[in-house]
Amino acid sequence: MKDKVLILNQDFSAIAVCSVHKAFLLVYLDKAEMVSKSEDAFLRTINKAYPIPSVIRLQRYVRVPYYGIALSRHNVMRRDNYSCQYCGSPKNLTLDHLLPRSRGGETNWLNLVTACMRCNTRKGDRTPEEAGLKLSRKPIKPSLHYFLQMHLNTHNQDWGVYLGKAKELN
Repeated sequence: MKDKVLILNQDFSAIAVCSVHKAFLLVYLDKAEMVSKSEDAFLRTINKAYPIPSVIRLQRYVRVPYYGIALSRHNVMRRDNYSCQYCGSPKNLTLDHLLPRSRGGETNWLNLVTACMRCNTRKGDRTPEEAGLKLSRKPIKPSLHYFLQMHLNTHNQDWGVYLGKAKELN
């Protein structure tokens, strides 16, 4: 099961995403309540079927310190939608410093982009402008809300109500 579940704090603010198994345990142990469930999907035992949660709300308010999104290879690629920011290729991806480290470039959200091996080699020890490459979009420092919105696009439309995105009714 690769589905993800949105966790809401007691005040209905989104705080995290977890696996279906963890969400089911929180609901089963009465630490959370199911706000929304997946349609036509169940966790089955020998004699009972439980609906799979899509959104759960914690029974008690949890103070969650926010340290920001960790700068990691995975998170940079996730921010860039797993595609080269120069040519759009989804294959042989690496990280590229816009201002090369050898020229004083730092390793931070605004200086790192996802690039395929071919574009990264072509760019070499130059800036994108010097190499004749154009970025498809300017890099940003993502927030938790940004990553949750990305999950909304790939996972479950039920989350839109809790992430501030109005859900259109058909």
